[in-house]
Amino acid sequence: MYEFSSGFANDILAMIAFREQIGVTTYEYLLSVFDQFCRKYYQNATVLTREIILDWLTNEKERHNCVEHNAVAVRQLGKFIAAESKPAYILPNNVLPVRTRSSPQILTNKELQELFIAADHIDYPHPNSYTNVVAPVLFRLLYTCGLRPNEGRELKREHVDLTSGSILIVHNKQKKERIVVMSDDMRKLCVEYEQKWRIIAADNPYFFPGENNQPYTAQQLGRLFRYCCRKADNGRGNAAFARVRPYDLRHRFATTIIQRWVTEKRDLYAMLPYLRAYMGHKSFASTEYYIHLLPETIMDISGIDWTVFESLIPEVK
Repeated sequence: MYEFSSGFANDILAMIAFREQIGVTTYEYLLSVFDQFCRKYYQNATVLTREIILDWLTNEKERHNCVEHNAVAVRQLGKFIAAESKPAYILPNNVLPVRTRSSPQILTNKELQELFIAADHIDYPHPNSYTNVVAPVLFRLLYTCGLRPNEGRELKREHVDLTSGSILIVHNKQKKERIVVMSDDMRKLCVEYEQKWRIIAADNPYFFPGENNQPYTAQQLGRLFRYCCRKADNGRGNAAFARVRPYDLRHRFATTIIQRWVTEKRDLYAMLPYLRAYMGHKSFASTEYYIHLLPETIMDISGIDWTVFESLIPEVK
C-alpha cells in the first residue's frame, strides 16, 4: 500500500478504512496521487480548502487521471472529513459538466484483429519504453478475461498464477475477490511477457508496470488505446475505432460468450449466473444487459423466449 504522508494522510487512511469496511470504492489510488500533489505544493496544509482542490483538478502537469474521477474522489474525501466535524471544502456535484454515458461499441472480429495487430507493432512516442511490451498483452487480457480496465491495470504480479492460468481479482467495484481463468493461449502469452517484465521492471509489483512502482493509470491506458485505434484505422475513418474505449473490450467478451451459448443452444437461463459471477457483476441486470447488444440475427433465433429478459434489463436511454 502507498504510504500517505501529506497533511491529509490520517484523514485519507481513515476514509479508506471506513469505505473498505462497508464494501464500497475507496479511491485509494486517486487519493494517493492527490496526497503526492499536496506533499509537493501544500506541505503545511491540514485543512482541505477550495483552493487546494481546484488547483489539483486544473493542474495539467500534476494530474494523472480523468478529471471527473479525481473530482469524485476529493468530493468524497471532503464529505468524510466534514462528517468527522472537521472543516473541509466539499466540491459541489455540479462543478463539472455532466458527461453523457456513451453506448458500448462492439468491435467486429476483423476490427478486433486489426486493433491487436496495431498493438503488436506499436511505435508509441512516449518515454515509457514498456508500451510496446505492455499493450499487446494488456489489451488481450482485458478482452479474453472480460476484465474492467482498472482490474487489468492494477493487477499485481502476486495475483497471477502463470502455472494454472488463474488470476485473483481484488480491485473491483464491490471490493469482493473473484478468480478468473485465462485461456491456454493467453496464459502462454503472459508467460512470455513475464520473462520480459523481469528485465524491464523487476522491482515493480504490478503486472503491467507504470512509473515509480505504480500501475498504469486510466489516463495512460486511454491514451495508449486511442493511439492503437488510430493506427488500426489507418486513416479510413472507421467510426468504430473513433468511439471504442478500453471498457468495450469487456463488453465484447460478454457478448461473445452469450452469442456462443446461443449458437450452441445452451440454456441461457442456467448459464447467465455463471457469467455474472465470472465478470463480478453485482446484479443479474448488469449481466442480462448484454443481451441487448447481440446482433439481430442472433435475436431472431427461435427457441429462446427473449421477452423473459426484457423485464429484467433496464431501458438504455
